[in-house]
Amino acid sequence: MTDLNNLKVGITIGDINGIGPEIILKSLSDRRILTTITPVIYGSDYALSHYKKKMGMTELDLSTVKEAGKARKNKINVINVCTDDIKIEEGKESVSSGKIAVLALEKAAQDISTGAIDVIVTAPISKSVCQKAGFDFPGHTEYFSSLSNGADALMLLSSSIMKIALVTTHVALKDVSERINTDNIILKTKTFEQSLKKDFGIRKPKIAVLSLNPHSGEDGKMGSEEKEVIIPAINKLKEEGIMAFGPFPSDGFFGSDASNNFDGILSMYHDQGLTVFKALSFDEGVNYTSGLPIVRTSPDHGTAYDIAGKGVASENSMRSAIYLAIDVFRSRALYKESMRNPINVKNPPKKQKEEAKPKGLKKN
Repeated sequence: MTDLNNLKVGITIGDINGIGPEIILKSLSDRRILTTITPVIYGSDYALSHYKKKMGMTELDLSTVKEAGKARKNKINVINVCTDDIKIEEGKESVSSGKIAVLALEKAAQDISTGAIDVIVTAPISKSVCQKAGFDFPGHTEYFSSLSNGADALMLLSSSIMKIALVTTHVALKDVSERINTDNIILKTKTFEQSLKKDFGIRKPKIAVLSLNPHSGEDGKMGSEEKEVIIPAINKLKEEGIMAFGPFPSDGFFGSDASNNFDGILSMYHDQGLTVFKALSFDEGVNYTSGLPIVRTSPDHGTAYDIAGKGVASENSMRSAIYLAIDVFRSRALYKESMRNPINVKNPPKKQKEEAKPKGLKKN
């Protein structure tokens, strides 16, 4: 049985030439975190030792293990996913670093599928580098969706300020409109609503749906998607009891305090939602893949090659990603428990004999 007070957190190393190893080590440097989790880093102890030494974190103890089942509590456990010689080129794109990132991801995914770890936190990867190393996906979201029997994966960005989900993710702007349809908006909103309930403990979430065109299409003068696609989707969602509202023009919505009135915001495309989110929540923001049977989180930033190896990268988003993974896992457990039927249907309690009832009471 999973120990909710000490979850086994799988952490993929990401690109070893980026800031991934640094922010992982920094986020685990306060030993108090080890009372809450048992970290299992998938990657390279050589790469981690390199950055540990460079940052002067000699007191940080790393324990190499062969498998997650051997991970020890109160230790930072490391699983080597590559037996080749490791070459670290800080700040440079390298197919070899992409290979390690992919192997780490694959091994962690395998382990979470068997229950060897409880949650996954992924450090940043370079999508182009990983694709050169054989990773045939636009990003983490699409990869985990492919492993989950076609689950309706949803990219969700979370912080203390807001929660934003995306209808389309890694799609060229010129192709966004053709990916926006009523069925897709309904599906994404339903996935979003269920996630807000199960993963974040919001009982009756209110969701703001953003428009696609400026001024919500200006009654068709700047686009017809609002009238023909988005509004019909919102109306259908309301008919099914889902509290979806809009469509709201994104400039006016974010330019006012309207976002404070909603539990979640559904954005039509990547930069519409993420530009605002990162401007307001970059230090603490977390990328969460909702709609999956597993829990996967990630920092909301990239590899940051330009500052790799300089020791200046902030670990705040990585630490937030670790804690959000824990919170979501526990929230799901509580939700599942709350939905259990307390009545034993197979063996209902025996009815009392009629004679035992006080006189004057009628049968129900």
